[in-house]
Amino acid sequence: MPSKLVDKYFRTDSLPHIWCPGCGNGIVTRAIVKAIDNLNLNQEDVCIVSGIGCSSRASGYLDFNTIHTTHGRALAFATGIKFANPNLHVIVITGDGDCAAIGGNHLIHAARRNIDLTTIVFNNNIYGMTGGQYSPTTPTGDKGTTAPYGNIDANFDLCELAKASGATYVSRSTVYGANMIIKQVEEGIKNKGFSFIETITICPTYYGRKNKKGDAVDMMNYLKENTVNKIAYEKLSEEKRKDKIIVGEIYKGQRPEYVEEYEKIIESF
Repeated sequence: MPSKLVDKYFRTDSLPHIWCPGCGNGIVTRAIVKAIDNLNLNQEDVCIVSGIGCSSRASGYLDFNTIHTTHGRALAFATGIKFANPNLHVIVITGDGDCAAIGGNHLIHAARRNIDLTTIVFNNNIYGMTGGQYSPTTPTGDKGTTAPYGNIDANFDLCELAKASGATYVSRSTVYGANMIIKQVEEGIKNKGFSFIETITICPTYYGRKNKKGDAVDMMNYLKENTVNKIAYEKLSEEKRKDKIIVGEIYKGQRPEYVEEYEKIIESF
């Protein structure tokens, strides 16, 4: 029951949350908690790290070992925590701006090293908390407060970025498919290495309004109608692939985990 999840895993004295009506961040936060519950993890063995942004406020509502860090530095803090206590399940909650802009260098190197961290990106295509500036994932041509005539930058494919950087588990889901988020977070936690889970969420207040995407229901319907599983996508013609959001497991592989390799060096002396 949802109420049991709230009572067990949330700091109820910090509620209600600050997210705007229609925001998808609550769906992702609930999915993370449900995945932890499904895996029957001890709350004391879980550490949730967040940076700065709408998504990163989630850590303050969750009753685990939590740390709300500085902008773009969640993965740097998480790396230190994992080295200090390798037995912890370290989960990083971050946004598209926090992760891919100021935190972009930390992302590629955490993936390159294959540190056993589970990173969940709430991607709403905009900087929501600070006023609607365009982010590294804002689609080319879309508007933001810092791109009133349209964004001319090419937007990142975060999953391809994580995969190319060396992550050993990469997946994508949307807030319309909440059950998929749960499953992917479970798989990410179980993976012994750097796991990257992109969740496409909605921001009706800034991104939706600025780009005439409609209200929250309209934006959810867009996700419903334009999402396709990776396996099905590969069978589509080039024409039908246009503007589709690919979801599912993007990549899964195996290679040595960084903290374990570092401990071997220490033990060799």
